[in-house]
Amino acid sequence: MTCCASIASSLHEPGPRRPGVDEVALASRDLGNGLRQITLSVPDMRCGACMALLESTLGKHPEVHMARANLTAKRVTIHWQAENGSPPDFAALIGTIGYTAVLPAEGRDQPDGEISGLLRALAVAGFCSMNIMVLSVSVWAGADPATRQTLHLMSAALALPAVIYSGATFYRSAWRALVHGRANMDVPVSIGVLLSFGLSVYDTFAEGRQAYFEASTSLIFILLVGRTLDHLMRRRARSAAASLADMMPKGANVIRADGRIEYVPLSDIISGTRTLIAAGDRIPADGTILSGLSELDRSLLTGESRWETVGPGGQVCAGDLNVGHPLTVEATAAPGDSTVAELHRMLEAVEDGRSEYRILADRAARLYAPVIHGLSVLTFLSWFAVTQDIHLALTISISVLIIACPCALGLAVPMVQVVAARRLFTQGIVARDGSALERLAEIDTVVLDKTGTLTQYEPRLLTGNWTGPLEFSLAASLSQFSSHPMSRAIADYASRREWEALALDDVRELPGNGLEASFRGEVYRLGRAAWAASGDADDRTAAASTVVLTRQGEILASFVFGEKVRAGSAMAVQFLKSRGIAVEMLTGDVPEAALAVAREVGIDSVKAAALPKDKAEAIDALRSLGRKVMMIGDGINDAVALKAAHVSMAPASGSDIGRSAADFILLNGDMDGMKVALTTAGRAAVLIRQNFALAAVYNACSIPFALLGYANPLIAAIAMSTSSILVVANAMRLEIDGTPPEREMRRINKLAGVG
Repeated sequence: MTCCASIASSLHEPGPRRPGVDEVALASRDLGNGLRQITLSVPDMRCGACMALLESTLGKHPEVHMARANLTAKRVTIHWQAENGSPPDFAALIGTIGYTAVLPAEGRDQPDGEISGLLRALAVAGFCSMNIMVLSVSVWAGADPATRQTLHLMSAALALPAVIYSGATFYRSAWRALVHGRANMDVPVSIGVLLSFGLSVYDTFAEGRQAYFEASTSLIFILLVGRTLDHLMRRRARSAAASLADMMPKGANVIRADGRIEYVPLSDIISGTRTLIAAGDRIPADGTILSGLSELDRSLLTGESRWETVGPGGQVCAGDLNVGHPLTVEATAAPGDSTVAELHRMLEAVEDGRSEYRILADRAARLYAPVIHGLSVLTFLSWFAVTQDIHLALTISISVLIIACPCALGLAVPMVQVVAARRLFTQGIVARDGSALERLAEIDTVVLDKTGTLTQYEPRLLTGNWTGPLEFSLAASLSQFSSHPMSRAIADYASRREWEALALDDVRELPGNGLEASFRGEVYRLGRAAWAASGDADDRTAAASTVVLTRQGEILASFVFGEKVRAGSAMAVQFLKSRGIAVEMLTGDVPEAALAVAREVGIDSVKAAALPKDKAEAIDALRSLGRKVMMIGDGINDAVALKAAHVSMAPASGSDIGRSAADFILLNGDMDGMKVALTTAGRAAVLIRQNFALAAVYNACSIPFALLGYANPLIAAIAMSTSSILVVANAMRLEIDGTPPEREMRRINKLAGVG
């Protein structure tokens, strides 16, 4: 078989099977109102130009509402809607522009196969390149013509495996682009390699003094080093999403109608499926407990290490770990629609946001092919016209073609975004897309909801009033018989004081009212004032909740409760102020409660009793003044304001609607996550600008250098790969802890009154 035949064979390898229309329909998720979503793996996607072409091609189809390509995951997400419910043939449509699309579930978008292929190609290219370099030493030292000719022939033989096998990864991509009438970044690479090798073969048989076999093989080797490092860095950046997926079970024990227990894959679980969750198993899908009493470790989603006791009727989420006894759970949704699946999709979609930086980089990548190819041809014609040396003109033209490849520009933004998303996830924050990171770095005003955001739903005992130790002991003893949050607050308060446990009779709990018991022949009540005092007292719940202890309707003690401020709320507010960011509270609660929390956390501007419409109007008013507002809220009443803000956050404990409207989800619930997110977003913005500067300086210096003939193809390859590696390495600096320095932390602590 000839060399050309071998290359042609590698260009036409049979690809993976494309999914049919029916498969796409089954794999699509229902988004409501007839809109559906499908995610396809596109392993041939390699650069920003590929992303732009895929999105524009799919976006032109009348039944496609949105198409977003993700270079890191090598996937494209499509929102489609068809009157007959049958999707377009997306795989065939993508195939018309030279790409192959497969379903991610088929496993062909996993990185292991590609990285092993890259490493094999790298090993072959490295072996050939190093040996050719050794042979070239004798040529450079002035070997006689016969020896030089022999060494050139040996170099040609060594170069063949590298050019044919190791270079095939570039040829395949370039060939697919060219046969569909387009050019990508691998086209000039392939032209440069083949021209360098061809020029060297010509010089060998023409018995020339120099040959460029080391240049062509070293070019492949260095380009493969850059591509392999890029692949490894991307896989590392994606490890947060991959780790989340790996922690989920691959199947579950399903209880059939006849009582049989059968282990099935997750894809077989639908709403209504009954599953048996043994101790040590993770719950595969959101559901309701039918039977069993156990404890769950929910740290995967909430970040809370404390186990939670659950029983029949309790709601569970996919990813919860059963650490107690077996449970029977009825799925309320398929695993693909669970909370953890949504978080996984959000992590993978972090590149999908089209920020101003990404738009700029994509436009530059699209301009690359015509400009650089034209510049290379012009260089060849100019040097040939001046020197009449076709060999020299071709060498310089090849160098220009290689050195001007904008790989660094294509990596400048997405690498920073995916590394930032990974860092945020490890700190308990999920970002919806990369553009949200950019917007977060621009904010100058933060508007905070109160209930569920600055405060927790768990009440705490603020003050108490009782006539003597007996009355307090009665209240503490009664509180032991209930799991109501206010009873737990009294019990927690009592655990830090001395009191006598009393023997109570006929204890009963009246839901919504309180506790009742007999002691020494008299009836005592602990609960709402209107109930416990037989309607003779006011139920004072305006600024705080009040619980009273009564005997035969006579009030003996009262306990006033307030909301518990979330951990880190005061520190977060002072952190914002220290950065010159204005802080306001916007809540639907009554003014007294709002002001009490505002004073505790250090907020001066408060707007209380705000309806959902009022919250949205307040955000719009701030934006009309030119303010870049971040809204942090958790409830359904905050959803409109969250959408109206420049950027938004919601704690994971909030409502589904609030989480869906927010750009960032705080899994841990406390406000420390906001500080981490702001710091990371600011550092990411700096690194993106640095990457753009690196790419711009590289092109400004390297292209004129090559045009003037000071760079051969080998130097061009080294320069191009070095620029890409620098951009990737600069993005990975975000992995280094960027918490505020010790002096700043001391200052913030002092402002917050801590330490």
